[in-house]
Amino acid sequence: MTEELKETAVEETSAKALEEEGDIAADYLEELLDIFDLDGDIDIDVRQGRAYLEVTANGDSNLGLISDPETVEALQELTRLAVQVKTTNFSRLILDVGGSRQARVDELTRIVNKLIAKVKDTGEAVPMKPMSSYERKIVHDVISSAGLVSESEGEGRDRHIVIKPTQ
Repeated sequence: MTEELKETAVEETSAKALEEEGDIAADYLEELLDIFDLDGDIDIDVRQGRAYLEVTANGDSNLGLISDPETVEALQELTRLAVQVKTTNFSRLILDVGGSRQARVDELTRIVNKLIAKVKDTGEAVPMKPMSSYERKIVHDVISSAGLVSESEGEGRDRHIVIKPTQ
């Protein structure tokens, strides 16, 4: 088998595993929504080597009760654990409820752009508040596209980004 065929076979296996992960996660989330009598539809997608699940609702929905970013983060961790129990594999799935992830991306982008302007004006590094690895990835990408440098510093819950001017 050529290297190209091997790579394709690995990608297909990986995609199937991620689709299975998404299905398990969707089943788990559907049970949770039923328990709490929340209305929502679950969409599953595979992007950038991760299963993405989005819970949405139309019209008058009580989904807003669980769309707070901290609640979504907690639900995501519970869902990851449920997937790990079934698959015995580490899960990196991403959960979005009611568009809260996109709202957070927009908010982070706005904050980072203000800090980028500050770094460019002062020429001094600016630290940010601690955030999740997913949010740090988003922030690193925004900073990089602005032509500046960023580094993650600290450990565990104290891990944060420092925006630095280019030398």
